[in-house]
Amino acid sequence: MSDVPVIAIDGPAASGKGAVAQAVAERLKFHHLDSGAIYRAAALAIDMAGGDAGSEQLAASDAAAVASAMRLEFRGDTVWLEGQDVTLLIRSEQCGSNASKIAVLPALRAALLDFQRGFRRSPGLVAEGRDMASVVFPDAGLKIFLMASVAVRAERRHKQLMEKGINANMINLAIQIAERDERDQVRNAAPLRSQSDAVVIDSSALNLSQVVDLVIKNYLSRKN
Repeated sequence: MSDVPVIAIDGPAASGKGAVAQAVAERLKFHHLDSGAIYRAAALAIDMAGGDAGSEQLAASDAAAVASAMRLEFRGDTVWLEGQDVTLLIRSEQCGSNASKIAVLPALRAALLDFQRGFRRSPGLVAEGRDMASVVFPDAGLKIFLMASVAVRAERRHKQLMEKGINANMINLAIQIAERDERDQVRNAAPLRSQSDAVVIDSSALNLSQVVDLVIKNYLSRKN
């Protein structure tokens, strides 16, 4: 599948990767991989199996075993785990925090690698996450590192949650985002960082359409 084009979009929590990747995929008629949803689902699966995804005592082998065996499906805009619609459940801040904690486990990351690479199908893929360009699709034709200030990301996440009817405190969100940034950047397994050949886009002062246009422009210029 190496001839199938991939646009890899990495970036910290709440940087807008999801909205950008989905919009780019729709414009190009590509498939879309939300790797964050996979890790969030894995965290939820661990809890459903009687574990504690937020615990520092969680055994890496146990987490990897649950992740390998979980029945995860993406049906349009919904996410199904073990036959249950968990679309809203995995978007909670607690689930996001737990996903960040289990993401430091190399065994779990390895268990999910083939599942993520399976999304690479013709005519192309837009993949977003923390290590799409560095580990999952290192041969991606276009690598984007999307960033924004913590304050802007907290404001965006707050608006997103409120629109879904989920109450959230802006200050707490900013603290949680900063903590996730630190965990993602210092972990030994696939730490979050911009690749040397990535295009860095700071979206702090840009709207969604502007960012999408920048990504499309970079993709088309490389394609031609």
